[in-house]
Order: sequence, then C-alpha cells, then structure tokens
Amino acid sequence: MKKTLIMTTALVAVAGSVAAQDLTVMSWGGAYGASQIEAYNKPFAELTGKDIVMVDADNPATPIKAQVEAGNVTIDVADVEYSDAIRLCDEGLLEEIDMSTLPDAPDGTPAADDFVAGALTDCAVANIVWSTVFAYNTTNVEGEPTTMADFFDLEAFPGKRGLRKSAKANLEMALIADGVAAEDVYDLLETDEGVDRAFAMLDTIKDSVVWWEAGAQPPQLLADGEVVMSTAYNGRIFNAAVGEDQPFEIVWDGQIMDFDLFVIPKGAPNAELALEYISFATDTQRLADQAKWISYGPARVSSGALVGLYQDGVTEMAPHMPTAEANLENALVNNFEFWADRDAELNERFNAWLAN
Repeated sequence: MKKTLIMTTALVAVAGSVAAQDLTVMSWGGAYGASQIEAYNKPFAELTGKDIVMVDADNPATPIKAQVEAGNVTIDVADVEYSDAIRLCDEGLLEEIDMSTLPDAPDGTPAADDFVAGALTDCAVANIVWSTVFAYNTTNVEGEPTTMADFFDLEAFPGKRGLRKSAKANLEMALIADGVAAEDVYDLLETDEGVDRAFAMLDTIKDSVVWWEAGAQPPQLLADGEVVMSTAYNGRIFNAAVGEDQPFEIVWDGQIMDFDLFVIPKGAPNAELALEYISFATDTQRLADQAKWISYGPARVSSGALVGLYQDGVTEMAPHMPTAEANLENALVNNFEFWADRDAELNERFNAWLAN
C-alpha cells in the first residue's frame, strides 16, 4: 500500500528517537520493500541483534537532500536510483563508501570485479537491476500490444494510459515509440530537436494519461480498470501477476533498465552499522535471495547462478528478469549521467508542459 510522505515524515521522526539502537533504512515500499525485508533485514537483524526500522518514500532521494541540508539526518541507509546517487554524491550529501570493505564472491573474486559494470560508484553500491516497462490488463484490451508504439496508439488500443509523473523514462519511451532506435535515444535527447520530438509524441496521448508517482500505483490502476495500459516497474507487475494472480502482461519492447543502489546520507547517526548492513545485503547470497521475492536481477555476477524459484516454489524467476535474453531485444540502459546533469532542467519543462 502506498504510504504518503506525511507518514514517511512521521516514521522518520520516530526512527530518530531510537537511532542509537536501531538501523533506519529508507526504501520504496510495496513488493520491493517486502523483498528487502525478507532477504536483507530479517537475516541481518538475526545476525546482529539490531532492530531495523523500514521507512517508505515515493523517492528516497528527496528526504535525503532535505535532511542533510537541514542538519537533521535520521536515515542510515537509503535505496535510490542511479542518477540520484550520482547527483547526491556530487553535491556532498552522501558518505563515500570504501568498496574494499564489500565481501568477495564465493570463489574469491573481489567485489569490484564481481559486481556488474557500473554497479559501484564513490558513494553507492547497487543491489538490483530493474526496468521501467509497460504492462496491460488482458481483460480490458482487445488484441495484443507488442511494441512501445502500441502504448501510444490510442486508435488501435483505446483507453487511458498510466505514466510516471516525471520526465525520466517518458521522454525515452516517447522517442522509441516514434521510431527512434534505442541506441540513438540519448544522442537525440541531447538536442533541442530531440526533446521537442519527445514532447510532441507525449502530446498525442496527454489527454488520456493518468499520472502516477509511487510504484504501487500502476498495478492498482490496471486492476481497477482506471487505465488499460501503464508504465510500471517490472517487479511490481510481476508481483501482481504471479503473486496476486492479476491478468497482467508485460511488454518488454523499449524497456529502460536501471540500477537501484544503497547509499549512506552524510551525517547518518549509525554510519558504521549502515556500512555493515550494505556489505551484508549486497553479498552474493543475499542478492540471490531477494530474487526469490521479486523479479529484479541481482547486481553481482556470482548471484546469477543462485537465482531459482519464486516464493511459490514453482515459478522460475530467470525468464522474468529484465536481463533475460528474450527481454533485451530493444532494451535501453538508462543514461545515468545524462539524468544527473539534465534532470532539473527537463523536469522543469515537463512540469510546465503538464500545466498547459
């Protein structure tokens, strides 16, 4: 269930009162937060005897910035998107992490070589590979959408669409839907003409869009019939379809792959324990364990062979991962540095576009 930022603020205040003995971890809630509780928090608490306070936010980067700038940090560990990790680190709002403290792979491969390319930065350690995809409710759609262009085709597939209320992912998907090859998307977005073209494509469905802000919303919008298709985080759709038996189908064409990473806010009250938690949560076994609960790929190479069945004991998880070969045909890897540099500018334009 989506928790509001008001509730988040209240929980953070409570966490501050017990920070001396508890570790406060901020994440995104829903099925994703539940997977972290099962794979990381419960075994870490059992190992250390420390309680873990799990706090949800629509985007943990926002309260991190507010707390550090206010000098009142109550979060020890947070899970953030890659572009936010880069930006927050560049702004001096995160603790640097010594990657030599991360555990080696079981075969002795150093962590720096075991994590997939790009998964480690000065201030952040990746835990998952995830994707923004689009999905549809099979009971509310006639025919079978197979491409990103179908998402934008209101004539062939009439009905409301769900989109995240931000520029990121929407601009890329709009260009892919307009026929731009995935490998050319960011080159085009570097130009005014490319940005204009993306917004022009979004114009074609603007009046039919229901905007979402939290990851738990798209599955609910699809289930309630408020939209017939929605962009979403792939793991949230998997959880609804397989875990809750909803009639949802993911379309992998044009998926945008991303990392989520653990960070430690500057001035975290339990920074040493936070580093212990990150080292534990991102070891080979723990990252493989998380895949038992949600279809996000582990950020370590050595974890891949350990990924097995979903918690139902039946469903093979590998085909549902963003990194499965069949799902990569027209995939786009999020350009983290592009968004770290251009996020404020493009979201300002996006918000102005929304208001018109």
